[in-house]
Amino acid sequence: MKQIHPSAFVHPRAELAEDVDIGPFAYVGEFARIGKGTKLLHHACVEGHTTLGAQNEVGPFSVIGGKPQDLKYKDEPTRLEIGDRNQFRESVTVNTGTVTGGGLTKIGSDCLVMAYCHVAHDCVLGDHVIMANYSGLSGHVVLEDWVTLGGMCGVTQFLRIGKHAFVGGMTGIRKDVAPYGIVVGDPSEVRGPNLVGLKRRGFDSERLKAVTEAYKIYFESGLEREQALKELEQKFAVQPDIRYFIDFIRKSEKGISR
Repeated sequence: MKQIHPSAFVHPRAELAEDVDIGPFAYVGEFARIGKGTKLLHHACVEGHTTLGAQNEVGPFSVIGGKPQDLKYKDEPTRLEIGDRNQFRESVTVNTGTVTGGGLTKIGSDCLVMAYCHVAHDCVLGDHVIMANYSGLSGHVVLEDWVTLGGMCGVTQFLRIGKHAFVGGMTGIRKDVAPYGIVVGDPSEVRGPNLVGLKRRGFDSERLKAVTEAYKIYFESGLEREQALKELEQKFAVQPDIRYFIDFIRKSEKGISR
């Protein structure tokens, strides 16, 4: 059963599942689609062509689906798609996409976006992403599954951060971040593999050993990029974690943080 507070505004053409909970002074725009069990707390706003999946929670004063902060944007009907079980805390902003960026901003499931964070146009977030307070993503950024950003991080546009990477607080990201690692500082510096995070996610000793050795070869051996990648290919030809690591680096267009 829907619960809509009398002070909330819900556009008559918005699509709401039966058990959505809309709090006091919340706003739901014409093109919003809100899934089963999702809660909008007081003063939360969902606007634009935005789809929220099931069991999400949108905190007070957050604006989900706002217009891109891009001067090229001319009110085109670009979109925002959000999966299930995400938490958007107080005053979070997530913008829809732009035509030049494919028209879509996308967030997966089971993410935690803490207070005052910003997700700009055309960003793609995977599953289990954590953005700590005041972190901000410029346009066209990709955060893959299980990425964690510490508080007050800033990520430059068109960058990628690989799976299971941990970015320390107040870090400035100006190049892609390789999977499995820890980066800190401004500009960012690699501090080795994220072993604590990988253990928490079920990596066994064999996988941890492979990731550790890959980091030593690529970041510490002194080999040139291609030499290091060829050595990794020879040593870990069929190891899926390292194959992904190699492919991520080869596909990087902005360079890898070191």
